[in-house]
Amino acid sequence: MSRRAVVIGGSVAGMLAAAALFRSMDEVIVLERDELPDRPSPRKRIPQARHAHVLLPSGRDAIQELLPVANVHRRLLAAGAREQSMTDMLGFGPQGWQRRWPTVTDDLLLTCCSRDLLDWTLRDAVLSTTPVVVRRAEALSLVGTAERVTGVRVLSEGLEEELRADLVVDASGRGSRAEHWLEGLGVTDIPTDEVDSGLVCASRFFRVPWGAEDFPLTQVEADPTDSRPGRSGTLVPIEDGRWLVTLAGTRGGEPTADPEYFTDFALRLRHPLIGQLVSVAEPLGEVFLSRSTRNRRRDFEKAVMPEGLVVLGDAVATFNPVYGQGMSVAALGAQALSRQLRQTDVTAPGFARDVQRAAAKSVSAAYTMSTSQDQWFPEVVGRAPSLADRLLSQYMGRMARVAATSYSVSAAKCKVATLQADTSSLLHTELLMATLKGPVMEPLTGPPLTAEESAFLDSVGPLAV
Repeated sequence: MSRRAVVIGGSVAGMLAAAALFRSMDEVIVLERDELPDRPSPRKRIPQARHAHVLLPSGRDAIQELLPVANVHRRLLAAGAREQSMTDMLGFGPQGWQRRWPTVTDDLLLTCCSRDLLDWTLRDAVLSTTPVVVRRAEALSLVGTAERVTGVRVLSEGLEEELRADLVVDASGRGSRAEHWLEGLGVTDIPTDEVDSGLVCASRFFRVPWGAEDFPLTQVEADPTDSRPGRSGTLVPIEDGRWLVTLAGTRGGEPTADPEYFTDFALRLRHPLIGQLVSVAEPLGEVFLSRSTRNRRRDFEKAVMPEGLVVLGDAVATFNPVYGQGMSVAALGAQALSRQLRQTDVTAPGFARDVQRAAAKSVSAAYTMSTSQDQWFPEVVGRAPSLADRLLSQYMGRMARVAATSYSVSAAKCKVATLQADTSSLLHTELLMATLKGPVMEPLTGPPLTAEESAFLDSVGPLAV
């Protein structure tokens, strides 16, 4: 009897899960409610796609491992995606401006493009190089028992039917109904955690002004220790000569969808650089607003789950989008599925549990980083910081000040932020001693601009600080 896998959701997590499965299954079907576009364009059920996205090097490498023949990264660059070293971006953190280091290594390169381009490129790569099939249908419920999932009940062209499967992967994103479906099978008490700072994101596309074509990714972070609502901004150079600018504010400091207020909000960040840049750029379209930004994690790996079901991507955990982790966590989850398939048959006892536990490693790392910042903002909803959280926050704040003056410390922090190293690596003796010793240079008094960047800013007027 042929073996079939059904993947619920045709976005990043779903397509990568399908890429992980096709070598081990006779048939892989991706269920997707939306009609998928045949070019890079927005999708109704992915409103977060309008905001700034980056693909971390860990996610890039996971995709390459899953689809070595397709070479998704090369396709993205050919379509206009930009690469940006984390150590050469313009970053203004709670401790001030980060220095820029000329050293460029692959493990610190971010891939910058629109979410629409990445979705379409990835989908085209999967469907053109594998036998994966996308079926337009809505998943209604799981079929099976509390011991094993055996398929999915779907609605397609007005008709309901049961679709048998040896493995079901829920990659349906933020709107996943996995908990509800599991309750229908008698599986309850999925441990959950939530930290919600009330963040609102407002994003707008801009045409890059003449003379600013090489301006790097620029970020002005919020200060979670400031006892005031956190406001931040990110300017990402993307394909087609555009900037995608996302402004964000926590509860009490939210941006609006009013285009007249967008630049003013940017100018009033902790540093006005992004505001000055967008004030001389041509806006392309309206301002897109999103309030679906809470950190929420479902610990499926800690529950007694049925065989035959794996949950990946945003269906497991959602993160504050400011930290740019979601797509890479989805890729690492699919990589965990692929690697488990090399070791164990999909029908073997414990297969789904082992995949869920392996995927939870990157989920835990990203969730810890995101919530360790968000829990400090005023009026946050969720667990309060513990004594351990307070001690760690003090240590990380000191390390950030050192990182602004030391390439080795900066690179070590970047490895953790990009999910390539565990947080515990920041406690290694060498880094611990460097942190305790303190900064080795005086802090910067302004953004570390190149001669070309300074010339552009000079040409459009003085930089108000």
